[in-house]
Amino acid sequence: MTPLLEVNDLKMHFPVREGIFNRSRYFNRAVDGVSLHINPGETLGLVGESGCGKSTLGRCIVRLYQPTGGSISFDGSDITHLRPGALRPLRQNIQMIFQDPMESLNSRHTVGEILEEPLLVQGLGKGPERAARVRELLNIVGLPARSVSRYPFEFSGGQRQRIGIARAIALNPRLIVCDEPVSALDVSIQSQVLNLMVDLQKEFNLAYLFIAHDLAVVKHVSDRIAIMYLGRIVETAESETLYKEARHPYTRSLISAIPIPDPHRNVEREILTGDVPSPIAPPAGCHFHPRCPRAEERCKVEYPSLELVGEAHRSACHLNNQLGASADSTG
Repeated sequence: MTPLLEVNDLKMHFPVREGIFNRSRYFNRAVDGVSLHINPGETLGLVGESGCGKSTLGRCIVRLYQPTGGSISFDGSDITHLRPGALRPLRQNIQMIFQDPMESLNSRHTVGEILEEPLLVQGLGKGPERAARVRELLNIVGLPARSVSRYPFEFSGGQRQRIGIARAIALNPRLIVCDEPVSALDVSIQSQVLNLMVDLQKEFNLAYLFIAHDLAVVKHVSDRIAIMYLGRIVETAESETLYKEARHPYTRSLISAIPIPDPHRNVEREILTGDVPSPIAPPAGCHFHPRCPRAEERCKVEYPSLELVGEAHRSACHLNNQLGASADSTG
């Protein structure tokens, strides 16, 4: 299958300016050599702690940021260096759902104006056609037609996120970057929004890049999962494989932190110590080694490559073979 999206060795380094001359002596390596792909109609979950570069990667893909290096291809075409005018047609195919719907929706516009804006920008349809499309979008996401004349602050958090989803699908895109779309919602509402997104994916054959910091959230919606740490991908695998045969110590710690509703089941916790290092001055060697309970001397000086350790399963760890044997014995 030909990928819909291909990202190769992508970098996004932000200059850190200081001094009276405002010179950039350091760089924040938010994204530092990421490669991934997403197939049509597929969901790739992207998971990691806050500050690891997930959202920055998503914004690079939709070209809200101009990447420092690497390449982004969509449907076989390189979109890495498209000028603003050439990006407009691309917006019809790539959209984004933001984390906080209150911040991403214009509070001075009615819901009708918010949903009609993408159609106006792209020059699609006439007045009555756009109005009909707005009513259709509200129906698709489960909101009443009277919502068209109301403002975002009149809705609950879950309803506002439904408006954000409606805006994202207004142009019939093929790929949607979902930047932690349920993390700002109550747990009771999260499942409703996730179910809506799954239904929309099936109905419109959407591809998702689903960004989250919680593996439990992406477990049931992702076909494949990529684990990101300090600007780099450290493990990728199909969803079920990752949960059963995780190789990277960071992935294992994230999985062990997932609450299990069975009080009689004992699970060995792999608790991380310390904080995520600064992306301005990442550790030498494997970036994870200062927090890794299994780190060896080699880990402190040599960064491991993302190696194939199983079918469609890659891990960036010098101890892949040892951890693989451990997973087999405990699985």
